[in-house]
Amino acid sequence: MLASGSLVGLHAVAQIPATTLTAEALVLMPLARLLGSARLSVWGFDVYDASLFVDPGFRAEAYTRTPLALELRYLRAFTGKDIAQRSLDEMRRTGPLPDPQATQWLREMATVFPDVKKGDRLIGLYQPGGGMRFVFNGVPRGTVGDAAFAQRFVGIWLAPQTSEPSMRTALLAIPD
Repeated sequence: MLASGSLVGLHAVAQIPATTLTAEALVLMPLARLLGSARLSVWGFDVYDASLFVDPGFRAEAYTRTPLALELRYLRAFTGKDIAQRSLDEMRRTGPLPDPQATQWLREMATVFPDVKKGDRLIGLYQPGGGMRFVFNGVPRGTVGDAAFAQRFVGIWLAPQTSEPSMRTALLAIPD
């Protein structure tokens, strides 16, 4: 769910507009609350605002153990194909990924990630031990049912090995 290109120049934004989860997400996470938000900027261009919603009991150091929802509100246009490729590139940062697995995940992401434009919302719903459900502008988009995929995918933003540690800190509301 990242844009293509190098990810540099991130800055956390304290004043991202408040957002709420879609009805579909609230059915899966009725007690969810906003934990943190940040803006991704690349070479001075704003890419998206990210918001992390979590259930009670969420702990940053064990982010893969509880449901969560990651919302990206896009600030510019990208193709779904480019979002899928960039996501795979970022997933590879957290460890080796066999080519057959990478090919399968890329194919699945390409089917669930739509082309986006400014103002579009894409939400990834993570279920521990399960996959990722995606909702685009309030409409279910599809699921990637592989638990390993889901962990690697949320790790793009939340794993200690993320390419954007400042975004991780802001999303997880970790004090400086």
